[in-house]
Amino acid sequence: MFDYLVVGGGSAGSVLASRLSEDPAVSVCLIEAGQADRSVLIHCPAGLAVMAKQPNLNWAFETVPQPGLNGRRGYQPRGKVLGGSSSINAMIYLRGQHADYDFWAAQGNAGWSWDEVKPWFLKAEHNERGADDWHASGGPLNVADLRSPNRLSALFLQAAQQAGLPLNDDFNGAGQEGVGMYQVTQKNGERYSAAKAYLTPHLGQRANLQVVTGAQATRLLFEGRRAVGVELQQGGARRELRARREVLLCAGALQSPQLLLLSGIGDRAHLQARGVPLLHHLPGVGRQLHDHLDSIIVLHAPRMRESFGVSPGGLARILSGVFEWRGQRSGILTTNFAEAGGFVRSRPEEAAPDLQLHFVIAKLVEHGRKTVLGHGVSCHLCVLRPRSRGSVSLASADPLAPPSIDPGFLSDPDDTERMVRGVKLMRRVLRQPALAAFGGQELPASAAAQSDEQIEQFIRNHADTIYHPVGSCRMGPGPDDVVDARLRVHGIEGLRVVDASVMPRITSGNTNAPVIMIAEKAAAMIQADAAHSAA
Repeated sequence: MFDYLVVGGGSAGSVLASRLSEDPAVSVCLIEAGQADRSVLIHCPAGLAVMAKQPNLNWAFETVPQPGLNGRRGYQPRGKVLGGSSSINAMIYLRGQHADYDFWAAQGNAGWSWDEVKPWFLKAEHNERGADDWHASGGPLNVADLRSPNRLSALFLQAAQQAGLPLNDDFNGAGQEGVGMYQVTQKNGERYSAAKAYLTPHLGQRANLQVVTGAQATRLLFEGRRAVGVELQQGGARRELRARREVLLCAGALQSPQLLLLSGIGDRAHLQARGVPLLHHLPGVGRQLHDHLDSIIVLHAPRMRESFGVSPGGLARILSGVFEWRGQRSGILTTNFAEAGGFVRSRPEEAAPDLQLHFVIAKLVEHGRKTVLGHGVSCHLCVLRPRSRGSVSLASADPLAPPSIDPGFLSDPDDTERMVRGVKLMRRVLRQPALAAFGGQELPASAAAQSDEQIEQFIRNHADTIYHPVGSCRMGPGPDDVVDARLRVHGIEGLRVVDASVMPRITSGNTNAPVIMIAEKAAAMIQADAAHSAA
């Protein structure tokens, strides 16, 4: 029996377990399906290159066939380890645009405007650049500039300027527009995941904090319509854990709705079709899933020897980098690969940037699951606020089966039109003198796409997620929403969802920092509600 059960040891779960257990009178148990984050592939930033090939650290889900992607199944990697996806991601620290949060508040979510969420970003942050109007020092999450940035990243920024794009040295400052280097969640040349920031310092130090790994939650337990515990599978055995106060669901945008559905909370017809007894008809569970779809132009450039590449010289550089990283925590293995990028408008009349670029110092194909010989770089493009919507549902009533994931990619033609414009803009940057001097050539798949119609087919044939699923347990007051503005599940007591699934609309950029902010704010709300109940 614990006061709080936290389901999922990813970014949100790590924050909640840490913040709630600051009170020694409160007992907290964190439940994680994966293992502890001991692998050197997690802590060495460049280990990111092989994360897609690590099923012991990655759920490695697939989508259902996507009509918008010409019937292809998409890949959906999610962290299966303490730290969750913050232990396998590209470590980019981005908050999004201020208007993102004002939009959340305008949908009926009091307390979620930019001015109201900014303090929670600051509470989480320790920025090595120091504190100012936009950043803080002293928080658990270390944010840093890259220790050993690749020269090619600086050349990308030169090319972008040659294409007429402005420089921006802080995407998390007053404005987002422009190109620049990304700040990363690293410390002393190592990945600084949410687990390292929030959990690791307290393991073995707080008697009121217990972390259970290798334990997959299979359903929530209820007394009437009050959540009182979690059923889980651990080592082939079934266990039950109980919560005196609340169950906090932090399993992410794909598995939080799955666990609600398995527990009988969701659309009545869907649950009946899967043979799951209905506890509470809440039709919005699993709906409104959306994600950033990623289109990539890959340049083959043998003269870009500084890039990560499979060649005799490239492998020698990596081997040398291993010794440098082990001895000094610097050098080529401190890269996050997506070192530089930017936020741009697909056309001048856009009110704000609607596209994001990631410049990767390697030839990235199939999420890194396919080994590509030689040297080169990749440039990635996504639409920041896609209109396409999909769903998460139950493929079966088996709690150990993967969920049915349908992001609905390119189901709205507006997303397609923006991506076509974006590919042309991305190509214009890559053809500027700073990069063209290397004589790089696009791989045939993109090189053959010249007309708008051909570019659209290239996108449909090759685009896939850039790993930001959100929205499947949407926050709001409406009949299709799942949680209220305090993240409590509508119609259920003692149960909240705290992760990316609650976002009313995706943030304009990488989603890890916003999830950490959500959890910081949620922890304070949970503590305030508990104090109010006690009074």
